[in-house]
Amino acid sequence: MSTQALFEPLKVGPYTLSHRVVMAPLTRMRATKPGNHANAMNAEYYAQRATRGGLIIAEASQVLQGGAPGPGTPGIHTPEQVAGWKLVVDAIHAKGGLVFLQLWHVGRLSNAAQQPDGGPAIGASAIAAPGTRVVRGENVPYETPRALRLDEIPGIIEAYAQAARNAKAAGFDGIEIHAANGYLLEQFMQSRSNQRTDAYGGSIENRARLVLEVTAACAQVWGSDRVGIRLSPFGVANGSGEDDPMPLYSHVIGALNRMGLAYLHLIEPRASGAGQREVDHQGVPSAAELFRPAWNGVLIAAGNFKPDTATAMVEKGDADAIAFGRYFISNPDLPERIRVGAPFTPYNRPTFYTSGPEGYLDYPAMSA
Repeated sequence: MSTQALFEPLKVGPYTLSHRVVMAPLTRMRATKPGNHANAMNAEYYAQRATRGGLIIAEASQVLQGGAPGPGTPGIHTPEQVAGWKLVVDAIHAKGGLVFLQLWHVGRLSNAAQQPDGGPAIGASAIAAPGTRVVRGENVPYETPRALRLDEIPGIIEAYAQAARNAKAAGFDGIEIHAANGYLLEQFMQSRSNQRTDAYGGSIENRARLVLEVTAACAQVWGSDRVGIRLSPFGVANGSGEDDPMPLYSHVIGALNRMGLAYLHLIEPRASGAGQREVDHQGVPSAAELFRPAWNGVLIAAGNFKPDTATAMVEKGDADAIAFGRYFISNPDLPERIRVGAPFTPYNRPTFYTSGPEGYLDYPAMSA
């Protein structure tokens, strides 16, 4: 099987990629605690996976302390975090790679222990996420957030803008806004989690307001051609899900399309929730295929792709590049394996969110 389509150059914003195998943003919980800053081990991990002219989207990094899901995820809101990420960026650049940083705020999926004042986390509305989270080895229900006040919203937008400035100070090549998987920006977008009656709730236009304002603020910092955004229109992760996603996401993607962003990154619905368990949802639509006509720029698709399905999607034109997640964990030289048709090393899920080098630095490259 030829995978040549994945190894054609691709222009993304001001950059030209040498191939179209993108490393997806992957939470790994290996930031230094306390402080939640990247470290030398993180730099080695990313350097192992960097390729000349290849794009890495570095893992989601909270824009505020209260936007973290728990300890161990990196942030981008303190000088120490900027310095830690600079170690990572320099290591990737030394290999000739490009790297964007994913900015996030988990909203109601955080908890009181992460808040500076010890109070409840914030959300679009005071509606708890369904299900449970793990605390000291036990499953406990998600806490009920407090609804973000209208007068606090400019501060959230500014937090994203400041995080964008911090990412620039760390040397990143661009940023990706995380507006998927049930996190804060998606909580505002979707009617299931947003029951506000002000300018940020009710109509599709109102529910889309925050994500568009955050994107515009980040584009002011970077220029729109170095800002990407990740969406999961058909996602079911973390209590998300719009009963009919097409009207909402047609509006959002249409508005984003007019901004001239570096790329749109869509999670395919068959992989929704893949960070939490093995999934392969059947009988679901293709997000990339559905929204390709509404998007004039670069489109990156992610979700349970193999070399053959990735190649087919790029050849068809539904996506321009494919983001791989779990197989990039266990195959640091994944693009080369795809190019030569080599088998993949299987990943070990129990080590995804642990600490230390096991399941992180110890997956060998083919030549090792």
